[in-house]
Amino acid sequence: MNANDRSIIALVMAGHGLVHTYELSIPIFMTVWLAEVGVAEATLGGIVGAGYFLFGVGALPGGVLADRFGSRRLIAGGLAGMGGAFVLLGLLPGLWGLGAALLAWGAAASVYHPAGLALISTGVRQRGRALAYHGIAGNVGIAGGPLVTALLLLVFDWPTVAILLGLPALAAAVGAWRASFDETAAVGLHEATGGTGAGAAAEGRGWVSLWRRTRHLFASGFVGVFALVALSGLYYRGVLTFLPDLLTPLVTVDLPIDVAAGRYVYAGLLAVGIVGQYVGGRLSDREGTERILAGALVVLAVVAVVFLPVAGQGTGALLVVSAGLGFFLFLVQPLYQATVAEYTPPDTRGLSYGFTYLAIFGVGAAGAALAGGLLQVAGPALLFGVLAGIAGLGAGVGAWLAVRRTRVERHL
Repeated sequence: MNANDRSIIALVMAGHGLVHTYELSIPIFMTVWLAEVGVAEATLGGIVGAGYFLFGVGALPGGVLADRFGSRRLIAGGLAGMGGAFVLLGLLPGLWGLGAALLAWGAAASVYHPAGLALISTGVRQRGRALAYHGIAGNVGIAGGPLVTALLLLVFDWPTVAILLGLPALAAAVGAWRASFDETAAVGLHEATGGTGAGAAAEGRGWVSLWRRTRHLFASGFVGVFALVALSGLYYRGVLTFLPDLLTPLVTVDLPIDVAAGRYVYAGLLAVGIVGQYVGGRLSDREGTERILAGALVVLAVVAVVFLPVAGQGTGALLVVSAGLGFFLFLVQPLYQATVAEYTPPDTRGLSYGFTYLAIFGVGAAGAALAGGLLQVAGPALLFGVLAGIAGLGAGVGAWLAVRRTRVERHL
């Protein structure tokens, strides 16, 4: 690994870790906002969902901007925007300020995944190692970010914690802007020999070409993959957004200090998710990822049905069912990423992953608003029942894809 590779890997690891730190620390803050800001669950779910929606929907234009202005500049801008948004979160008063800051965060964070993955693919010669480090950094943010947020809330009020969390991204943005490396050092090393050269790239920049490739993409089996990923995103955001607040009253052990104990169960659940991602990555090397996805979504449907009854049996049972939720919730992520690759040609791979992030984070953002509304109207039982139905639909789509694949292979 040369100096150019190391510089790029350091940047994308910082960016990936910070993106997920902010994404999954927001539900920790929500336990405080529900108590101190005086906002209803449906309203807060809508506001948070709007920020998460921008996080997803900005992936497509983010990819276009990365191609035009370069990934390093876009990552630097995204980091500055994320850090600035969290500083504003701590400074702006009231519900309107909270909403504005979350929208700003979602817009800034949306550019990272297309820019970061594009930078790895074009600038790093040892791509596999870079992707591994990139994933590890994301996992550290997923598990460590919420835990750090919960610990800081023991000492500081939430506006101060928001400002403190924003500072690392601002520092990383300065480092990204000053970094010097060749973004195209690996171009030609990893590319296929047909249909993906410079001519194809230039042709693909026009809006007419973009529309044609999109239409062709959704005329294939990818439409089923998109639906499956969107349903997975609805479940993911619907179950995680209010989970720290839902978990706290279920913890039955006495703690030495008065804290929202659900925050720590939530952080532990996300830590177990790291194991789920590793297992899912190993399983994604096998053929027939659609069947594995369908099975995992069936398990998630069952977990949603039994979660509240099992969790009500005591803290030990709560920890076990929470660990199961975290494991299977993150198990599906590498599986659907591998499935996208199986259903798309190489020359539309970037576009297909743009739509994938639009589905999981953009369409999935509706899960936050859905969760808030259901909790306000009917309570947790209905929420988990609806989530079970969403996972069941996703399992059905996965089974349909598996059957379709078998039929196509028989006719080849």
